[in-house]
Amino acid sequence: MALADRVDAVLREGKAPNLHGLVVVENGQVILERYGAGQDVKLNEPLGHVTFEPDTLHDVRSVTKSVVSLLYGIALAEKLVAPPEEGLLAQFPEYQDLAADPQRARLTIEHALTMTLGMEWDESVPYTSTANSELAMEYAPDRYRFVLERPIVEEPGQRRVYSGGATALIGRIIAKGTGRSLAEFARSALFEPLGIGAFEWSQGDDGDEMAASGLRLTPRDLAAIGTVVLDGGRGIVPRSWIEELWRPRVKIDDRSYYSYQWYVGTGERPSIAAHGNGGQVIHVAPERGLVVAVTAGEYNLEQLSAAAVLDAVLEGA
Repeated sequence: MALADRVDAVLREGKAPNLHGLVVVENGQVILERYGAGQDVKLNEPLGHVTFEPDTLHDVRSVTKSVVSLLYGIALAEKLVAPPEEGLLAQFPEYQDLAADPQRARLTIEHALTMTLGMEWDESVPYTSTANSELAMEYAPDRYRFVLERPIVEEPGQRRVYSGGATALIGRIIAKGTGRSLAEFARSALFEPLGIGAFEWSQGDDGDEMAASGLRLTPRDLAAIGTVVLDGGRGIVPRSWIEELWRPRVKIDDRSYYSYQWYVGTGERPSIAAHGNGGQVIHVAPERGLVVAVTAGEYNLEQLSAAAVLDAVLEGA
C-alpha cells in the first residue's frame, strides 16, 4: 500500500483522532501533508476549536528542548558558550553559595545536556500542577536558582531523569553567552537560515523564554529542523555537533538512548527524534532520507495519534 493510502486509512479508521498536522519529507522533498481540526491549547491556555492549516502555529512542547540543543551547538562553534565538559556552576557565578558545595561543583554542562544531573526532579504529574517540578520552576522567584539548588540524590552522570530544568540551564547559558534572548538568537542563527518566518516563544514571568517547552512552530518548520539534522547541519548547525547528537549516551531501553536533548534509536533502522507532550514529533530516518513531523492535541494523554501516523509512514521505510 502506498504511503498516502496507509496514512489516509489510519485517519479514516479514527486511529489518529487528535492529529493536527503531518508533514513527510523524503530526500528533501515534501511527499505528504495532512491537517486536521480539534481543540487546542497554548501551554495551559485554551484556544478553542482550531482548523489547522500549513501556516498555523502549534505548541511543540518539549521539541523545544531539541531546538535549544541545536542553538547550543551553534553558539559553541562560535565560542560563545563553554563546552560540555566545563563546570555547570562556573556558568552561574551569581550563585557562589551553591558552587561552594563540593558535590554540586562537580556538575558539568554535559550533565544538563543529558539530563543526568542526579538531582531531585519529578515531571511525572500533569503539567497543570506545581507538584510537577517544571511548573514549580516556572512559579519560582528565580528559575535557575530553583534548579541548581535541588537536592542531589544520586551520582551525576549515571541515570537520566527527565528535566525541563536541565534545559532551562542550557537556555540561560546560551542567552548569557550570546548576549541575546533565546528567541533573538534562534531567529538569526537557525530559523531565518532555514526559511522559518513566523514563530512564537512563550516567556516566563521573568521575561526569559521557556527553554523546556515554549516554542510554537508549524509542522513544516519541524520538518525543516529535522531536515537540517538529517543533512549534517547544512552549514547552519555545525556538522560536528550533529555528529555529537547521534552518539548514544544514556540508555533509555534496549533500542533507544538519550543524547544531547535528542532521542537516538539504535534498532535495525537507526533514527534520531525529538518528542513533545501531546504528540509533537520530529522523526529522522536516515536510511531512507526521511523526516516526519507531527503535531497533535493529546496533551497529558497517551499519544496515540502521533504513534499511529508515524507507524503508517515508517511501515514502508
